[in-house]
Amino acid sequence: MNLFNIIEEIEKVDPEFNDRISPRRDAIKNISSFGSKVALAAIPLALGDLFKKAYGQAASSSVISVLNFALTLELLEATFYNTGMQASGLVTDTAYIAQIQADENDHVKFLTSAITAAGGTPVTAASFAYVDFTAGAGSMNGPFSNVFTNYQTFLAVAETFEDTGVRAYKGQAGNLLGNQTYLTAALSIHAVEARHASAIRYLRTSKYGASVLPWITSSASAGVDTSGAASNDTGIALVNANYGGSTPENTTVQGGVDITTLPSLEGSTTSVAVASAAFDMPLTMAEVLAILVPAFAQTK
Repeated sequence: MNLFNIIEEIEKVDPEFNDRISPRRDAIKNISSFGSKVALAAIPLALGDLFKKAYGQAASSSVISVLNFALTLELLEATFYNTGMQASGLVTDTAYIAQIQADENDHVKFLTSAITAAGGTPVTAASFAYVDFTAGAGSMNGPFSNVFTNYQTFLAVAETFEDTGVRAYKGQAGNLLGNQTYLTAALSIHAVEARHASAIRYLRTSKYGASVLPWITSSASAGVDTSGAASNDTGIALVNANYGGSTPENTTVQGGVDITTLPSLEGSTTSVAVASAAFDMPLTMAEVLAILVPAFAQTK
């Protein structure tokens, strides 16, 4: 995120913007003197403060809602990886999982800071009772009851979390179009979540021979399957919904064009599997929350 390019773009449509924020602009320039890590940590607070003072208002409630939704997802993932890393003898690929764990915890810190800076109240881990990653709706005896004792199960659940997170962020991009700063930040996290998904899929394949590729690959079925059965390549039917929805992963129409009618590199028409793998589909906020309900219980 190039803060100064953002400011210059705003000045094009608001010539008085520079006067509004001076000398705050100089203060933000000086952030870099404290080192890159401090600068990155301070940008959400500084940027939020700058815009609130320049225009006298905080981010809209809809933007805060989207950011809190993202924070809820990140809290769920961070808690999952924190618990997994603390489980004795569970994680054998420490270099991979520890990096993902660190990323998720950094996302939590960033979103918390951004929401606070924008004048909102961030959700916290205390707002939720993360009681059941077994998908047992609080029974602790769901279909993934060995998630923190069996590494294969842990990776399978992690893959589903990451795939769902990618779709969730994409589903909210349109709601942030009016705020390019937060849209840029959300898309930056979205890209990292996609890398996490690929890494987990690689581990499942290389260690245990799971039949998954680094990307979601749908079966060659006609039409779209809102249940997600045709799009779920994890080998676990219980998570079909994570790959379904109103625009499921086996959707082949993009921008009004049916990709399967286009020629492939081999000269024939493109298959459903190839056409759907080339694009990730979004999930709505309601769809994501409905999927994740078995994983946590809201207490506040």
